[in-house]
Amino acid sequence: MYPNLYFVFKDIFGVELSGLKLVNSFGFFVAVAFIICAWVLTLELRRKQQQGLFIHTEETITIGAKASLSELLINFALGFVFGYKIIGAFTIADALNDPQSYILSTRGNLPVGLLVGLIFGTLKWWEKNKEKLDKPETRVIRIWPQDRVGDIVIYAALFGFLGAKIFHNLENWNDFVKDPVGSLISFSGLTYYGGLICAGIAIILYCKRKKITIVHLLDAMATTMMLAYSLGRIGCQVSGDGDWGIVNRNPKPFSWLPDWLWAYQYPHNVIGEGIPISGCTGPYCNQLAAPVYPTALYEIIICFVLFLALWFLRKKIKVPGQLFGIYLMLNGLERFFIEKIRVNTRYESLPFQPTQAELISFLLFVGGLIFFSKSKQWFSKEEKTLS
Repeated sequence: MYPNLYFVFKDIFGVELSGLKLVNSFGFFVAVAFIICAWVLTLELRRKQQQGLFIHTEETITIGAKASLSELLINFALGFVFGYKIIGAFTIADALNDPQSYILSTRGNLPVGLLVGLIFGTLKWWEKNKEKLDKPETRVIRIWPQDRVGDIVIYAALFGFLGAKIFHNLENWNDFVKDPVGSLISFSGLTYYGGLICAGIAIILYCKRKKITIVHLLDAMATTMMLAYSLGRIGCQVSGDGDWGIVNRNPKPFSWLPDWLWAYQYPHNVIGEGIPISGCTGPYCNQLAAPVYPTALYEIIICFVLFLALWFLRKKIKVPGQLFGIYLMLNGLERFFIEKIRVNTRYESLPFQPTQAELISFLLFVGGLIFFSKSKQWFSKEEKTLS
């Protein structure tokens, strides 16, 4: 396992770059997932625009104005945080020994933070001053849905993280009560469905405000979200963040199957779970006592295949909303069955003792089935001839 990129470069390239200890592997792959999926979503929204399924909105912008005080302050704040924390980590002796504790602490380099903040603010002033006109001009520009992908990604990241933390703490209420502050600020402990639900609500509200037709957006998001889930799970597998399966002592079904694909102990996992590894010193020196199903790896593979299936179907299905309905059903089925071999908290007081993910995935499947069967009735006015 590679808790952060420092261990990746050390193991693969034999290079030790201490600064990479600040780059958590899980966060890195989530960021990669956002970048790739933003590109995929842009392609889909542009394709739908060319089919005449979206309308543009008009916004008024000012060209040639000098940098405003708020712009200067925002850039100063960003530079200050970068200098105080990131650059400061290289100037504090033990900061990189425990990057997570350092990032969550108030420690940093104040003079460097102020200096970098001033540099960021000065660069913004210089950039705006280059374009300054004697008399600023007001222009009306057209904004299409694909032009708003950056905003959509920000909403997805922010509300997705908040939702994932909230749902995780609801699912593990006893642990939250013992240490509420630690549970909220910890980098670990995220529930995918919490992020999906909260980010989905936020994006829908944003798009209604920007007059983006929701059903066509949902169809465009169907492929994107399945791909995002597959790519995001790479971070879970690479870092060993606890999203693994139950103990698997069954013999391999095929001799050619690698052990790590069937039963894995997640050595050097990021959460320090398990027993000490003989001869290992320093952080991340634990591995699971017994091998488990690598369920994160299974979800990477399964969800990528499902993404390809949705990508193939996106031009075949003519009724708005039906592709999104299929996504909900596939998503629900995949997660419901993976839960059977995955470690998760169960609701002991309910019949069949389901996990939170099983309950939500069941509701998603039912919702997807209803969405698929009712789409023609609900969205008939949105239906057009699609190429």
